[in-house]
Amino acid sequence: MTPELLSFIILAIISIAAAIGMITSRNAVYAALFLILNFGTVAVMYLMLNAPFLAIIQVSVYAGAIMVLFLFVIMLLGAERLNERETRPVMRWHRPLAIVLGAFLLALALYVLLTRLGQSTASVNVFGAGPLEIGLQLFGPYLLPFEVASVLLLVAMIGAVVLTREK
Repeated sequence: MTPELLSFIILAIISIAAAIGMITSRNAVYAALFLILNFGTVAVMYLMLNAPFLAIIQVSVYAGAIMVLFLFVIMLLGAERLNERETRPVMRWHRPLAIVLGAFLLALALYVLLTRLGQSTASVNVFGAGPLEIGLQLFGPYLLPFEVASVLLLVAMIGAVVLTREK
């Protein structure tokens, strides 16, 4: 077993554990912190794929800016207080569906891992995109979707402030 494969397996276990912790956490702040841990492990995986720019973007944009916004909204809305008084009807089909889909995903991951285990991969820049190429694509043909996403985030933030405003 190569050191790269061992590192990937350890990172994958940490990432999956963080995702499970995020889903099962009853406290919204803890769930957001588990998501930050998941983003961090994905950034390290990007480094292993020889994509340092994507790793830095992953840390600065997702684990930094987006998660600060999530934590701000969680604190602003008081999500941990909402969980205590919330009484939603339990939908009995959610858990079996989640178990079936999770088992399917696990079987697929094991199949891919076992079929590709003996093959070696070349250490090349998989993404082939540096800051210049990403900037040209982002502000070239994808300018409109980029601006639409920024407007949607702004509207969501304004909506969160309006919803929590005292009358």
